[in-house]
Amino acid sequence: MEKEMKLKRNIGFFVSTSLVIGTVIGSGIFMKPGVVLSATGNSNMALLAWIIGGIITLASGLTIAEVSVKIPKTGGLYAYIEEVYGKTWGFLCGWVQTIVYGPAVIGALALYFGTLMADFFHFPKGSSLIIGIVTTILLAGLNLLGTKFGGFIQTASTIGKLIPIILIAVFGMFKGDAAVFNVESGNIQNLSMGAAILATLWAYDGWMNVGFMAGEMKNPAKDLPRAIISGLLVVIIAYLSVNIAMLHVLPADQIVELGPNAASTAATLLFGEIGGKILAIGILISIFGCLNGKILTFPRIPYAMAVRGLLPGSKFLSGIHPKFNTPVGATVVQAVIAIVMMIFWNPDRLTDMAIFAVLLFYGLSFNAVFLLRKKDKNESRLYKVPLYPITPLVAIGGTAYIIISTLMNAPADTLFSIGITLIGLPIYWKLKEKNKSTSNLKAS
Repeated sequence: MEKEMKLKRNIGFFVSTSLVIGTVIGSGIFMKPGVVLSATGNSNMALLAWIIGGIITLASGLTIAEVSVKIPKTGGLYAYIEEVYGKTWGFLCGWVQTIVYGPAVIGALALYFGTLMADFFHFPKGSSLIIGIVTTILLAGLNLLGTKFGGFIQTASTIGKLIPIILIAVFGMFKGDAAVFNVESGNIQNLSMGAAILATLWAYDGWMNVGFMAGEMKNPAKDLPRAIISGLLVVIIAYLSVNIAMLHVLPADQIVELGPNAASTAATLLFGEIGGKILAIGILISIFGCLNGKILTFPRIPYAMAVRGLLPGSKFLSGIHPKFNTPVGATVVQAVIAIVMMIFWNPDRLTDMAIFAVLLFYGLSFNAVFLLRKKDKNESRLYKVPLYPITPLVAIGGTAYIIISTLMNAPADTLFSIGITLIGLPIYWKLKEKNKSTSNLKAS
Protein backbone atom coordinates (compact mmCIF):
# COMPACT_ATOMS: atom_id res chain seq x y z
CA MET A 1 0.00 0.00 0.00
CA GLU A 2 2.84 2.36 0.79
CA LYS A 3 4.33 1.81 -2.67
CA GLU A 4 0.98 2.62 -4.25
CA MET A 5 0.72 5.85 -2.28
CA LYS A 6 4.12 7.03 -3.59
CA LEU A 7 3.24 6.79 -7.26
CA LYS A 8 4.66 9.61 -9.37
CA ARG A 9 2.26 12.55 -9.71
CA ASN A 10 2.43 13.26 -13.44
CA ILE A 11 -1.22 13.42 -14.57
CA GLY A 12 -2.57 16.87 -15.44
CA PHE A 13 -5.97 18.30 -16.32
CA PHE A 14 -6.12 17.40 -20.03
CA VAL A 15 -5.00 13.81 -19.52
CA SER A 16 -7.46 13.47 -16.63
CA THR A 17 -10.31 14.78 -18.77
CA SER A 18 -9.49 12.40 -21.61
CA LEU A 19 -9.43 9.53 -19.12
CA VAL A 20 -12.88 10.50 -17.86
CA ILE A 21 -14.28 10.53 -21.41
CA GLY A 22 -12.46 7.34 -22.34
CA THR A 23 -13.63 5.33 -19.33
CA VAL A 24 -17.28 6.41 -19.63
CA ILE A 25 -17.96 6.17 -23.37
CA GLY A 26 -18.28 2.55 -24.38
CA SER A 27 -21.21 0.51 -25.65
CA GLY A 28 -24.15 2.25 -23.97
CA ILE A 29 -24.55 5.12 -26.43
CA PHE A 30 -24.93 2.62 -29.28
CA MET A 31 -26.86 -0.12 -27.44
CA LYS A 32 -29.33 1.73 -25.20
CA PRO A 33 -31.29 4.32 -27.26
CA GLY A 34 -33.89 1.71 -28.24
CA VAL A 35 -34.19 0.41 -24.68
CA VAL A 36 -34.70 3.92 -23.30
CA LEU A 37 -37.29 4.77 -25.98
CA SER A 38 -39.17 1.56 -25.32
CA ALA A 39 -39.19 2.11 -21.54
CA THR A 40 -40.44 5.71 -21.79
CA GLY A 41 -42.87 5.38 -24.70
CA ASN A 42 -41.92 8.59 -26.53
CA SER A 43 -38.92 10.62 -27.62
CA ASN A 44 -39.43 13.55 -25.22
CA MET A 45 -39.36 11.32 -22.14
CA ALA A 46 -36.45 9.34 -23.59
CA LEU A 47 -34.32 12.48 -24.00
CA LEU A 48 -35.36 13.56 -20.48
CA ALA A 49 -34.17 10.19 -19.16
CA TRP A 50 -30.75 10.78 -20.75
CA ILE A 51 -30.60 14.24 -19.17
CA ILE A 52 -31.63 12.96 -15.71
CA GLY A 53 -29.11 10.12 -15.97
CA GLY A 54 -26.45 12.69 -16.85
CA ILE A 55 -27.38 14.95 -13.91
CA ILE A 56 -27.26 12.01 -11.48
CA THR A 57 -23.91 10.96 -12.93
CA LEU A 58 -22.45 14.48 -12.74
CA ALA A 59 -23.62 14.90 -9.13
CA SER A 60 -22.20 11.46 -8.33
CA GLY A 61 -18.84 12.22 -9.93
CA LEU A 62 -18.50 15.56 -8.15
CA THR A 63 -19.38 13.92 -4.83
CA ILE A 64 -17.00 11.00 -5.20
CA ALA A 65 -14.22 13.43 -6.15
CA GLU A 66 -14.23 14.78 -2.59
CA VAL A 67 -14.18 11.24 -1.17
CA SER A 68 -11.32 10.19 -3.46
CA VAL A 69 -9.21 13.25 -2.57
CA LYS A 70 -9.64 12.47 1.14
CA ILE A 71 -9.08 8.72 0.66
CA PRO A 72 -6.50 8.51 -2.19
CA LYS A 73 -6.17 4.73 -1.99
CA THR A 74 -5.93 2.11 -4.71
CA GLY A 75 -9.17 0.15 -5.01
CA GLY A 76 -11.64 2.96 -5.61
CA LEU A 77 -15.13 2.16 -4.35
CA TYR A 78 -13.93 -0.85 -2.34
CA ALA A 79 -11.31 1.28 -0.56
CA TYR A 80 -13.78 4.09 0.19
CA ILE A 81 -16.41 1.77 1.67
CA GLU A 82 -13.88 -0.10 3.83
CA GLU A 83 -12.28 3.11 5.12
CA VAL A 84 -15.58 4.76 6.10
CA TYR A 85 -17.86 1.85 7.02
CA GLY A 86 -15.46 -0.85 8.13
CA LYS A 87 -14.11 -4.15 6.84
CA THR A 88 -17.44 -6.01 6.67
CA TRP A 89 -19.02 -3.47 4.32
CA GLY A 90 -15.74 -3.23 2.40
CA PHE A 91 -15.75 -6.99 1.89
CA LEU A 92 -19.37 -7.00 0.68
CA CYS A 93 -18.57 -4.23 -1.79
CA GLY A 94 -15.59 -6.13 -3.20
CA TRP A 95 -17.55 -9.41 -3.13
CA VAL A 96 -20.41 -7.94 -5.21
CA GLN A 97 -17.98 -6.38 -7.68
CA THR A 98 -16.20 -9.74 -8.01
CA ILE A 99 -19.22 -12.05 -8.32
CA VAL A 100 -21.89 -9.88 -10.00
CA TYR A 101 -20.83 -6.44 -11.21
CA GLY A 102 -17.53 -7.20 -12.96
CA PRO A 103 -18.61 -10.43 -14.71
CA ALA A 104 -22.02 -8.98 -15.66
CA VAL A 105 -20.38 -5.94 -17.27
CA ILE A 106 -17.90 -8.13 -19.16
CA GLY A 107 -20.66 -10.53 -20.22
CA ALA A 108 -22.97 -7.76 -21.45
CA LEU A 109 -20.23 -6.07 -23.47
CA ALA A 110 -19.15 -9.38 -25.00
CA LEU A 111 -22.74 -10.20 -26.00
CA TYR A 112 -23.27 -6.74 -27.51
CA PHE A 113 -20.04 -7.16 -29.45
CA GLY A 114 -21.12 -10.62 -30.59
CA THR A 115 -24.53 -9.34 -31.73
CA LEU A 116 -23.04 -6.53 -33.82
CA MET A 117 -20.28 -8.75 -35.20
CA ALA A 118 -22.81 -11.40 -36.25
CA ASP A 119 -24.96 -8.75 -37.94
CA PHE A 120 -21.96 -7.17 -39.68
CA PHE A 121 -20.81 -10.46 -41.23
CA HIS A 122 -24.35 -11.86 -41.61
CA PHE A 123 -23.60 -14.82 -39.36
CA PRO A 124 -26.48 -16.96 -38.01
CA LYS A 125 -28.34 -15.28 -35.13
CA GLY A 126 -27.22 -17.84 -32.56
CA SER A 127 -23.55 -17.17 -33.29
CA SER A 128 -23.51 -13.98 -31.19
CA LEU A 129 -23.06 -15.99 -27.98
CA ILE A 130 -20.16 -17.98 -29.45
CA ILE A 131 -18.50 -14.79 -30.69
CA GLY A 132 -18.93 -13.19 -27.26
CA ILE A 133 -17.40 -16.16 -25.45
CA VAL A 134 -14.47 -16.44 -27.87
CA THR A 135 -13.79 -12.67 -27.62
CA THR A 136 -13.81 -12.82 -23.82
CA ILE A 137 -11.33 -15.71 -23.81
CA LEU A 138 -9.13 -13.96 -26.41
CA LEU A 139 -8.94 -10.66 -24.50
CA ALA A 140 -8.41 -12.39 -21.17
CA GLY A 141 -5.48 -14.26 -22.73
CA LEU A 142 -3.99 -11.10 -24.28
CA ASN A 143 -4.22 -9.20 -21.00
CA LEU A 144 -2.43 -12.05 -19.24
CA LEU A 145 0.52 -11.48 -21.58
CA GLY A 146 1.14 -8.09 -19.96
CA THR A 147 -0.48 -4.69 -19.57
CA LYS A 148 1.28 -3.30 -22.67
CA PHE A 149 -0.93 -5.45 -24.90
CA GLY A 150 -4.08 -4.26 -23.16
CA GLY A 151 -2.80 -0.69 -23.21
CA PHE A 152 -2.20 -0.78 -26.97
CA ILE A 153 -5.74 -2.04 -27.62
CA GLN A 154 -7.11 0.66 -25.31
CA THR A 155 -5.30 3.48 -27.11
CA ALA A 156 -6.47 2.36 -30.55
CA SER A 157 -10.06 1.87 -29.42
CA THR A 158 -10.29 5.33 -27.83
CA ILE A 159 -9.82 6.90 -31.26
CA GLY A 160 -12.19 4.39 -32.84
CA LYS A 161 -15.02 5.10 -30.39
CA LEU A 162 -15.05 8.87 -30.96
CA ILE A 163 -15.25 8.75 -34.77
CA PRO A 164 -18.71 7.14 -35.10
CA ILE A 165 -20.13 9.32 -32.31
CA ILE A 166 -18.99 12.56 -33.92
CA LEU A 167 -20.00 11.56 -37.46
CA ILE A 168 -23.45 10.22 -36.51
CA ALA A 169 -24.14 13.25 -34.29
CA VAL A 170 -23.04 15.90 -36.81
CA PHE A 171 -24.39 14.40 -40.04
CA GLY A 172 -27.56 13.09 -38.41
CA MET A 173 -28.46 16.59 -37.25
CA PHE A 174 -28.22 18.04 -40.78
CA LYS A 175 -29.13 15.18 -43.11
CA GLY A 176 -32.03 13.58 -41.24
CA ASP A 177 -35.62 14.65 -41.79
CA ALA A 178 -37.63 12.58 -39.27
CA ALA A 179 -39.38 14.27 -36.35
CA VAL A 180 -37.37 14.33 -33.12
CA PHE A 181 -39.81 15.52 -30.47
CA ASN A 182 -43.24 14.19 -29.45
CA VAL A 183 -42.70 10.93 -31.34
CA GLU A 184 -44.22 7.72 -29.96
CA SER A 185 -41.99 4.65 -29.70
CA GLY A 186 -44.78 2.17 -30.38
CA ASN A 187 -44.58 0.67 -26.89
CA ILE A 188 -47.48 1.37 -24.54
CA GLN A 189 -46.95 -1.43 -21.99
CA ASN A 190 -44.59 -1.72 -19.02
CA LEU A 191 -43.51 1.91 -19.27
CA SER A 192 -41.02 2.87 -16.57
CA MET A 193 -38.95 6.03 -16.22
CA GLY A 194 -36.86 4.25 -13.61
CA ALA A 195 -35.97 1.47 -16.06
CA ALA A 196 -35.12 4.09 -18.69
CA ILE A 197 -32.80 6.00 -16.34
CA LEU A 198 -31.21 2.72 -15.25
CA ALA A 199 -30.44 2.01 -18.91
CA THR A 200 -28.82 5.43 -19.32
CA LEU A 201 -26.72 4.84 -16.20
CA TRP A 202 -25.17 1.86 -17.98
CA ALA A 203 -24.08 4.25 -20.73
CA TYR A 204 -22.72 6.69 -18.13
CA ASP A 205 -21.11 3.95 -16.02
CA GLY A 206 -17.36 4.19 -15.59
CA TRP A 207 -17.30 7.60 -13.93
CA MET A 208 -16.34 5.95 -10.61
CA ASN A 209 -12.97 5.10 -12.14
CA VAL A 210 -11.96 8.77 -12.32
CA GLY A 211 -11.29 8.75 -8.58
CA PHE A 212 -8.70 6.00 -8.99
CA MET A 213 -6.17 8.47 -10.37
CA ALA A 214 -6.23 10.96 -7.47
CA GLY A 215 -2.93 9.63 -6.09
CA GLU A 216 -1.17 10.14 -9.44
CA MET A 217 -2.41 13.65 -10.26
CA LYS A 218 -0.23 16.75 -10.00
CA ASN A 219 -2.93 18.75 -8.26
CA PRO A 220 -5.94 16.52 -7.47
CA ALA A 221 -7.77 19.14 -5.39
CA LYS A 222 -7.85 21.44 -8.43
CA ASP A 223 -7.70 19.16 -11.48
CA LEU A 224 -9.88 16.20 -10.44
CA PRO A 225 -13.19 18.11 -10.09
CA ARG A 226 -12.42 20.12 -13.24
CA ALA A 227 -11.72 16.92 -15.15
CA ILE A 228 -14.92 15.31 -13.88
CA ILE A 229 -17.06 18.33 -14.78
CA SER A 230 -15.47 18.83 -18.22
CA GLY A 231 -15.35 15.14 -19.11
CA LEU A 232 -18.91 14.33 -18.04
CA LEU A 233 -20.33 17.45 -19.73
CA VAL A 234 -18.68 16.32 -22.98
CA VAL A 235 -20.19 12.85 -22.51
CA ILE A 236 -23.68 14.19 -21.74
CA ILE A 237 -23.61 16.48 -24.81
CA ALA A 238 -22.33 13.62 -26.98
CA TYR A 239 -25.06 11.24 -25.78
CA LEU A 240 -27.87 13.77 -26.29
CA SER A 241 -26.49 14.68 -29.74
CA VAL A 242 -26.35 11.05 -30.89
CA ASN A 243 -29.89 10.36 -29.61
CA ILE A 244 -31.30 13.46 -31.33
CA ALA A 245 -29.41 12.60 -34.53
CA MET A 246 -30.69 9.01 -34.53
CA LEU A 247 -34.28 10.23 -33.99
CA HIS A 248 -33.71 12.61 -36.91
CA VAL A 249 -32.68 9.72 -39.15
CA LEU A 250 -34.82 6.80 -37.95
CA PRO A 251 -38.42 6.69 -36.67
CA ALA A 252 -38.58 6.04 -32.92
CA ASP A 253 -40.40 2.72 -33.33
CA GLN A 254 -37.72 1.54 -35.76
CA ILE A 255 -34.97 2.41 -33.26
CA VAL A 256 -36.78 0.25 -30.71
CA GLU A 257 -37.20 -2.59 -33.21
CA LEU A 258 -33.56 -2.50 -34.39
CA GLY A 259 -32.20 -2.44 -30.83
CA PRO A 260 -28.39 -2.84 -30.83
CA ASN A 261 -28.29 -2.45 -34.63
CA ALA A 262 -29.98 0.96 -34.71
CA ALA A 263 -26.73 2.98 -34.72
CA SER A 264 -25.16 1.00 -37.59
CA THR A 265 -28.44 1.22 -39.56
CA ALA A 266 -28.52 5.00 -39.07
CA ALA A 267 -24.89 5.17 -40.23
CA THR A 268 -25.77 3.24 -43.41
CA LEU A 269 -28.63 5.64 -44.18
CA LEU A 270 -26.35 8.62 -43.62
CA PHE A 271 -23.22 7.48 -45.42
CA GLY A 272 -24.31 4.70 -47.75
CA GLU A 273 -23.39 1.03 -47.64
CA ILE A 274 -19.60 1.51 -47.51
CA GLY A 275 -19.70 4.45 -45.11
CA GLY A 276 -22.14 2.59 -42.90
CA LYS A 277 -19.83 -0.42 -42.74
CA ILE A 278 -16.85 1.77 -41.85
CA LEU A 279 -18.77 3.37 -39.00
CA ALA A 280 -20.06 -0.04 -37.92
CA ILE A 281 -16.42 -1.10 -37.63
CA GLY A 282 -15.79 1.99 -35.49
CA ILE A 283 -18.65 0.98 -33.19
CA LEU A 284 -17.26 -2.56 -32.95
CA ILE A 285 -13.82 -1.14 -32.09
CA SER A 286 -15.40 1.04 -29.39
CA ILE A 287 -17.13 -1.91 -27.71
CA PHE A 288 -14.10 -4.15 -28.18
CA GLY A 289 -11.88 -1.57 -26.48
CA CYS A 290 -14.36 -1.02 -23.66
CA LEU A 291 -14.52 -4.79 -23.07
CA ASN A 292 -10.73 -4.94 -23.08
CA GLY A 293 -10.54 -2.19 -20.48
CA LYS A 294 -12.95 -4.01 -18.17
CA ILE A 295 -11.08 -7.33 -18.51
CA LEU A 296 -7.85 -5.44 -17.81
CA THR A 297 -9.04 -3.64 -14.67
CA PHE A 298 -11.81 -5.66 -12.99
CA PRO A 299 -9.62 -8.63 -11.93
CA ARG A 300 -7.57 -6.21 -9.80
CA ILE A 301 -10.42 -6.10 -7.26
CA PRO A 302 -10.57 -9.85 -6.46
CA TYR A 303 -6.78 -9.98 -6.67
CA ALA A 304 -6.40 -7.23 -4.05
CA MET A 305 -8.89 -8.99 -1.79
CA ALA A 306 -7.29 -12.41 -2.29
CA VAL A 307 -3.86 -11.10 -1.34
CA ARG A 308 -5.38 -10.31 2.07
CA GLY A 309 -7.08 -13.70 2.26
CA LEU A 310 -10.55 -12.18 1.92
CA LEU A 311 -11.99 -14.50 -0.75
CA PRO A 312 -12.56 -18.25 -1.02
CA GLY A 313 -9.73 -19.75 -3.04
CA SER A 314 -7.48 -16.80 -2.23
CA LYS A 315 -4.35 -18.78 -3.03
CA PHE A 316 -5.49 -19.26 -6.63
CA LEU A 317 -7.05 -15.80 -7.01
CA SER A 318 -3.88 -14.07 -5.81
CA GLY A 319 -1.74 -16.00 -8.30
CA ILE A 320 0.62 -13.91 -10.45
CA HIS A 321 2.13 -15.04 -13.74
CA PRO A 322 5.87 -15.58 -13.09
CA LYS A 323 6.94 -13.98 -16.38
CA PHE A 324 4.30 -11.37 -17.23
CA ASN A 325 3.41 -10.33 -13.66
CA THR A 326 -0.34 -10.34 -14.36
CA PRO A 327 -3.16 -11.62 -12.08
CA VAL A 328 -3.79 -14.99 -13.72
CA GLY A 329 -6.18 -16.52 -11.19
CA ALA A 330 -8.41 -13.45 -10.80
CA THR A 331 -8.60 -12.88 -14.56
CA VAL A 332 -9.55 -16.51 -15.25
CA VAL A 333 -12.26 -16.51 -12.56
CA GLN A 334 -13.79 -13.23 -13.78
CA ALA A 335 -13.85 -14.53 -17.36
CA VAL A 336 -15.41 -17.87 -16.36
CA ILE A 337 -18.20 -16.23 -14.30
CA ALA A 338 -18.85 -13.80 -17.18
CA ILE A 339 -19.18 -16.67 -19.66
CA VAL A 340 -21.67 -18.48 -17.38
CA MET A 341 -23.73 -15.28 -17.12
CA MET A 342 -23.65 -14.86 -20.91
CA ILE A 343 -25.19 -18.31 -21.31
CA PHE A 344 -28.11 -17.68 -18.94
CA TRP A 345 -28.92 -13.96 -19.42
CA ASN A 346 -29.28 -11.52 -22.30
CA PRO A 347 -27.07 -8.39 -22.37
CA ASP A 348 -29.79 -5.92 -21.35
CA ARG A 349 -30.63 -7.93 -18.23
CA LEU A 350 -26.93 -8.20 -17.42
CA THR A 351 -26.47 -4.43 -17.63
CA ASP A 352 -29.42 -3.87 -15.27
CA MET A 353 -28.08 -6.48 -12.84
CA ALA A 354 -24.60 -4.96 -12.97
CA ILE A 355 -25.73 -1.41 -12.22
CA PHE A 356 -28.22 -2.45 -9.54
CA ALA A 357 -25.61 -4.64 -7.82
CA VAL A 358 -23.35 -1.65 -7.05
CA LEU A 359 -25.98 1.05 -6.55
CA LEU A 360 -26.24 0.46 -2.78
CA PHE A 361 -22.47 0.86 -2.43
CA TYR A 362 -22.52 3.93 -4.68
CA GLY A 363 -25.11 5.44 -2.33
CA LEU A 364 -22.98 4.60 0.70
CA SER A 365 -19.94 6.21 -0.93
CA PHE A 366 -21.93 9.42 -1.58
CA ASN A 367 -23.10 9.49 2.04
CA ALA A 368 -19.43 9.14 3.08
CA VAL A 369 -18.97 12.84 2.22
CA PHE A 370 -21.15 13.82 5.20
CA LEU A 371 -19.34 11.40 7.54
CA LEU A 372 -15.87 12.49 6.41
CA ARG A 373 -16.69 16.17 6.89
CA LYS A 374 -17.82 15.52 10.45
CA LYS A 375 -14.64 13.57 11.13
CA ASP A 376 -12.16 15.99 9.54
CA LYS A 377 -12.69 19.70 10.23
CA ASN A 378 -9.32 20.79 8.77
CA GLU A 379 -10.18 20.67 5.07
CA SER A 380 -9.57 24.20 3.83
CA ARG A 381 -7.02 23.13 1.20
CA LEU A 382 -8.95 20.10 -0.01
CA TYR A 383 -11.47 19.99 -2.83
CA LYS A 384 -15.05 20.45 -1.67
CA VAL A 385 -18.06 19.24 -3.64
CA PRO A 386 -19.86 22.30 -5.08
CA LEU A 387 -23.35 23.21 -3.88
CA TYR A 388 -22.95 21.06 -0.77
CA PRO A 389 -25.17 19.45 0.50
CA ILE A 390 -27.44 19.63 -2.57
CA THR A 391 -25.06 17.84 -4.95
CA PRO A 392 -24.47 14.73 -2.79
CA LEU A 393 -28.19 14.65 -1.93
CA VAL A 394 -29.01 14.59 -5.66
CA ALA A 395 -26.58 11.67 -6.09
CA ILE A 396 -28.09 9.80 -3.12
CA GLY A 397 -31.67 10.60 -4.14
CA GLY A 398 -31.09 9.45 -7.72
CA THR A 399 -29.52 6.23 -6.49
CA ALA A 400 -32.41 5.55 -4.10
CA TYR A 401 -34.96 6.21 -6.85
CA ILE A 402 -33.31 3.71 -9.21
CA ILE A 403 -33.03 1.06 -6.47
CA ILE A 404 -36.73 1.33 -5.56
CA SER A 405 -37.86 1.49 -9.19
CA THR A 406 -35.77 -1.53 -10.16
CA LEU A 407 -37.06 -3.54 -7.22
CA MET A 408 -40.60 -2.88 -8.44
CA ASN A 409 -40.02 -3.48 -12.16
CA ALA A 410 -37.45 -6.31 -12.18
CA PRO A 411 -37.82 -8.16 -8.88
CA ALA A 412 -36.22 -11.43 -10.04
CA ASP A 413 -32.91 -9.88 -11.12
CA THR A 414 -32.76 -7.54 -8.13
CA LEU A 415 -33.42 -10.38 -5.68
CA PHE A 416 -30.64 -12.35 -7.35
CA SER A 417 -28.20 -9.46 -6.78
CA ILE A 418 -29.38 -9.00 -3.18
CA GLY A 419 -29.08 -12.74 -2.56
CA ILE A 420 -25.50 -12.85 -3.85
CA THR A 421 -24.68 -9.88 -1.59
CA LEU A 422 -26.12 -11.57 1.50
CA ILE A 423 -24.33 -14.85 0.74
CA GLY A 424 -21.14 -12.84 1.17
CA LEU A 425 -21.79 -12.33 4.91
CA PRO A 426 -21.33 -15.93 6.14
CA ILE A 427 -18.40 -16.31 3.75
CA TYR A 428 -16.76 -13.22 5.24
CA TRP A 429 -17.35 -14.43 8.82
CA LYS A 430 -15.88 -17.83 8.02
CA LEU A 431 -12.82 -16.32 6.31
CA LYS A 432 -12.36 -13.88 9.19
CA GLU A 433 -12.39 -16.73 11.69
CA LYS A 434 -10.02 -18.77 9.53
CA ASN A 435 -7.56 -15.87 9.18
CA LYS A 436 -7.77 -15.23 12.93
CA SER A 437 -6.95 -18.88 13.68
CA THR A 438 -4.04 -18.80 11.23
CA SER A 439 -2.65 -15.64 12.89
CA ASN A 440 -2.92 -17.24 16.34
CA LEU A 441 -1.05 -20.34 15.16
CA LYS A 442 1.75 -18.22 13.70
CA ALA A 443 1.96 -16.17 16.89
CA SER A 444 2.28 -19.32 19.03
